[in-house]
Amino acid sequence: MAAKDGKDPKETERLRVGAAVRRRRRALDLTLAAVAERSGLSVPFLSQVENERARPSARSLERVADALGTTASKLIEASDAARTVAVVRADTAGAHTLGADAPAGPATGTQAAAGPDHGPRTRRLVRGRHQLEALEFTGEHDTDGEFQHRNDELMYVADGAVEVEAEGRAYRLGRGDTLFLSGGVPHRWRATVPETRIVVVTVADHIEPPGDA
Repeated sequence: MAAKDGKDPKETERLRVGAAVRRRRRALDLTLAAVAERSGLSVPFLSQVENERARPSARSLERVADALGTTASKLIEASDAARTVAVVRADTAGAHTLGADAPAGPATGTQAAAGPDHGPRTRRLVRGRHQLEALEFTGEHDTDGEFQHRNDELMYVADGAVEVEAEGRAYRLGRGDTLFLSGGVPHRWRATVPETRIVVVTVADHIEPPGDA
C-alpha cells in the first residue's frame, strides 16, 4: 500500500538504513573506500547513505548489501530494530543526573555534583547511543580545559548567561541565545550567573563526519 505522499513505504524505510550499513561495515572492519570498491558506488554517496542524507535505490541497496556480505532485507530489518522513541521526564531529573563518578560529557567534559539539588548538575536528555546527543547543564559550571568535539554542536541558553571562548574569541550568551560550533573547533565555556541552564546538542563522536572513511 502506498504512503500518504504517494511513495512506496519500503522506499521511505530505506532512508533509515544508514545506521545499519555503518554498523555492518564497522563490524567487518571495512572502510568506506573498501565498500565503494566492492559495490561500484562512490565514497561520497556511501557516506551520505550512512548519514541518512541520501536514499539508495533498491539496486544500490542490494549492491551495498552484497559488498557487506548480507542482504538488503536484513539491513532494513536491522534499521527497523534500531528505531527508538524515548522520553526523559523533567520530574524524574534526579534519576538521570550525572554523579561525580559519571563520565565526562561529550561537549564540555564537565561533571555534575553529587546531588540533583546542590551545585552544578548535568542531565542527559537523550538516553543510549545515538547519532544525536544532548545534555542539560544547570548551575555555575566552569570547564577547566579546552575541548574539541569531533562533530557539530549547538549550545542554547535556556536561563542565565554563559561565556564561551572559541577560536581565540570570547562570546557572551544570554537567555535565548544560541551558539553553533562546527566539528573540530576548540572551545571552553563557563556559566556566569547562578542557576544558569544551558542545553548542548551534538552529533555523537562515534559518527563519522561526511566524507570520512
